[in-house]
Amino acid sequence: MYGLVNKAIQDMVCSRFGEEIWKEIKQKAEVSVDVFISMEGYPDDITHKLVKAASVVLGLPSSDIMQAFGEFWVKYTSEEGYGEMMDMSGDNLPEFLENLDNLHARVGVSFPQLQPPSFECSEMGEDSLSLHYRSTREGLTPMIVGLVKGLGARFETEVDITQTQSRDDGAEHDEFLVKYKPH
Repeated sequence: MYGLVNKAIQDMVCSRFGEEIWKEIKQKAEVSVDVFISMEGYPDDITHKLVKAASVVLGLPSSDIMQAFGEFWVKYTSEEGYGEMMDMSGDNLPEFLENLDNLHARVGVSFPQLQPPSFECSEMGEDSLSLHYRSTREGLTPMIVGLVKGLGARFETEVDITQTQSRDDGAEHDEFLVKYKPH
């Protein structure tokens, strides 16, 4: 994963729990990188170790940390220079979700080794849709719940998201039912 992801994890932990907790997490994860470079690639293993260590240090399930990170990621990336690109990806939650693959394609210009997930919307109703998530990476599914909630906040939309099928249970891909209501 690119350093931007690990940098965001660091920022989330430091802003919520302080620098000392971050140092403790890094030590427990046996990660010796002092500064993550946003545009540099790092092994996925580093990210997984950081999340696992954060789970132990903070006494929270990894899935809760990944969900919180998903919410944080929306705000973080918009403040780290991707806000304009995000603005061009949709004026409301369903439109944005439909354009996620296009957004990743544009981001891929800056990050040539990006291996983005794929998102597809189906069964789009007036206030709900099915979000299909496909990724080559393991363990990031809880982050999708947080991302959708973070996007709900971005678009001032009340969101309820439920996972309806899981790769962990043998499905071909993960799927979520997203219900939404603009404020």
